[in-house]
Amino acid sequence: MSEFAQRPVTAVLGPTNTGKTHLAIERLCGHSSGMIGFPLRLLAREVYERVVAIKGAGRVALITGEEKIVPPDARWFLCTAESMPLERELGFVAIDEAQLGADPERGHVFTDRLLRARGRDETMILGSDALRPMLKALVPEAEIIGRPRFSTLSYAGARKLSRLPRRSAIVAFSAEEVYAVAEAIRRLRGGAAVVMGALSPRTRNAQVAMFQAGEVDYLVATDAIGMGLNMDVAHVAFASMTKFDGHRQRRLTVAEMAQIAGRAGRHQRDGTFGALHEEGPAAFRPEEVLAIEAHEIPRLEHLYWRDGAPDLASIDALIESLEARPPAGVLRAAPQAIDLAVLKRLAEEDWVRVRVRSPAMVARLWAACSLPDFRKLGADPHARFVGRVFRHLSEGRGHVPHEWFAEEIARLDHLNGDVETIAGRIAAARSWAYIAHRADWLADPAYWAERTRAVETRLSDTLHDRLTQRFVDRRTTVLLRQIGADAGALPVTVDPDGAVSVEDQPIGRLEGFRFVVAPDARAADKRMLLSAAEKRLGRELQRRAEALAAATDDAFALQAVPGGAPAIGWHGAPVAMLGPGKRIGAPQLRLDRALDTLAAPARSAITVRLRTWLAAMLKRHTPLFEALAAILSDPEATPAERSIAAALDDGAGFVARDMVADAVAQLDAAGRRRLRRAGVTFGAIDLFDARLLKPAAARWRLALLAARESGRDDPGDAIAPAGATVLPGDHPAARPGHGFRRFGDQAVRIDMVERLALALHGARDGRQPFAADLALATSIGLTPPTIARLLTTLGFRPVPVATGAGEAPPAQQWRWQGRQRPRATSVAPRPGNAFAALADLAPVPARVPAHRRKRQHD
Repeated sequence: MSEFAQRPVTAVLGPTNTGKTHLAIERLCGHSSGMIGFPLRLLAREVYERVVAIKGAGRVALITGEEKIVPPDARWFLCTAESMPLERELGFVAIDEAQLGADPERGHVFTDRLLRARGRDETMILGSDALRPMLKALVPEAEIIGRPRFSTLSYAGARKLSRLPRRSAIVAFSAEEVYAVAEAIRRLRGGAAVVMGALSPRTRNAQVAMFQAGEVDYLVATDAIGMGLNMDVAHVAFASMTKFDGHRQRRLTVAEMAQIAGRAGRHQRDGTFGALHEEGPAAFRPEEVLAIEAHEIPRLEHLYWRDGAPDLASIDALIESLEARPPAGVLRAAPQAIDLAVLKRLAEEDWVRVRVRSPAMVARLWAACSLPDFRKLGADPHARFVGRVFRHLSEGRGHVPHEWFAEEIARLDHLNGDVETIAGRIAAARSWAYIAHRADWLADPAYWAERTRAVETRLSDTLHDRLTQRFVDRRTTVLLRQIGADAGALPVTVDPDGAVSVEDQPIGRLEGFRFVVAPDARAADKRMLLSAAEKRLGRELQRRAEALAAATDDAFALQAVPGGAPAIGWHGAPVAMLGPGKRIGAPQLRLDRALDTLAAPARSAITVRLRTWLAAMLKRHTPLFEALAAILSDPEATPAERSIAAALDDGAGFVARDMVADAVAQLDAAGRRRLRRAGVTFGAIDLFDARLLKPAAARWRLALLAARESGRDDPGDAIAPAGATVLPGDHPAARPGHGFRRFGDQAVRIDMVERLALALHGARDGRQPFAADLALATSIGLTPPTIARLLTTLGFRPVPVATGAGEAPPAQQWRWQGRQRPRATSVAPRPGNAFAALADLAPVPARVPAHRRKRQHD
């Protein structure tokens, strides 16, 4: 207990906005010397600047873990609670937010200051009225003064982010949640300032300055704003009601809720508080609302305690005193903090015990273990870092090597990266700032303190810029301030070319019925403006719907969608998609989602118009599929007809003759005529509809294939160049099923294969050798190896010819031998075909009789 323990002690208790801190500053400045301990370095910095304005920079000190400004003639000290120099004799001493003695993590520090920090002439304890019974038990000599709140604090209910009033602070309880809320505020309202305890004072002040100056109307913060930071906040909204307290995720206490909600209102202006959710765990309970409005905070029943002046005789004595139980009463032993956890881990190291043999070295070890875990790494990683620091502090001259210090600072002195990266560098820099401000830890602490301050300043300015870039859209903020918060009131205009603007600010284009964000901005950043555009585009969309329903055929076009189902475009914009139907020639038609905003009658009229157009296009370009459907549904059709029709339908108009050889053999004359009238050509190698080889029909055929497969096997690149009869063997159209037959390094269009086959069969005389007329093959660009492979595939074999000495070689002779049908199992049915699973069970077909082979080319 201090020798000044019997001096007057005054406790000023009450809710937020009672002027407690202002009173303490007045009392501080009224004494010849003094000190105030604050819960946050941000608050200490704020009050330091206020006192400097009164007393001058040369007589005011700021002491925090990472920042020490102590002029030689300093007489007034603004500190964090942990950094208060209790050994100094000062006229006035105050401790702010003393109710934090009930905090499991830092409570023992505030309890120690409550018990031991005394001024020579006056001591003042500031805090919540919940502290009253603790003061009566622990400081019975204290005079307790209650102060009422200057303004009224009332509950305003739950409101969504989009409906929060201006000058609102939204409170979240993790960095991730703060960033998510700030992103949402940017999209909805143009931007927000961000305040977190982990920010450097410079970054925090720059962010608050934006809010105070009205550049943004919203502030997103952690519960750091609950500790006396003075800002012009009218409403406080809770994004959630739970926080991680270092050990578990728990619901906020009523005292914590009241502390944060009390930031609303300033001096004589009333304030409101609420939540973002009406129900559930993130909503206020009725009893909590009543308690906060009436400032009836549950009284504290205990404070956490740890020996503030532990025994430094040895490591074991230090640990024992830090783990000592408090005397019976309202004090409870503090949970193990990270400094004690680090100390106990290092105490297990033999090298540590060897070096720590005196009270001075025990004190030095304890000072190293008190280095805060700014990076939130946890006990084990932080213990390794502290161990390395102490190793240097306990050898040689007891200084951290400047080479290591310089290397680490240089590694942090980079300005690239996003918000999280820069914030991480600042957190790391705080550890080195803490080291630099220990006068006996470095050979030249003043130099390194300045270096770390310069690095932190640069990083802080960069972080402010990154936060502003990420969470503030100044254009949107200005627009909202001009026209109010109702997004539907934004004056949206649509130019004839589809450009959409708000207040002459281009925000995107209307392509068909789909609004596309401007390319110079992310869609997420423009969500509020997009919402406004959608609300105001109803008349334009209705006009376009009427024009689409009355459009002529030339306004529509088939559109390929890479990796997806084909679309129907209207003036270049997709308005519907084709999907799988009952058969390939009857695809489903689904309107594009962009048309969902239209009324049901308009959508119905558009659907009718598109179906009419689609039916006309299919009838014009792919009439085969309608004819095949008629055969398949005709009860009079023979099994052979239906088998061939089904195979052609499955192959989208093409099928290898070997696959249906038995059915072709069983066709009667009437069936053959019916299929030919439908458009089927019975080729030597393939059955096909030659009309599907035309460019326009080929595009429709491939679109129907893509629709049937729902885009899983996009064949859109398998269209051959217009008029092409021969392609390289690796062209996409050379794949089976796309109208070309591959022979080695070349692929030939199947109708040209049939023409060559007819010419060859017309020139032969039974099985007699003959000289084939290959002028057609040569004229279309077939190479000799391709011609040889083609002839062999068609059933022709070269005839060896003897050549006499000195004689010119005669023309190559060929003989018809008939095509050999491959085993049925050598042809794999299309995946999904009903017979695919039976492919391996199919019997080997009987060999075609010799008297029927010559007719196969028919």
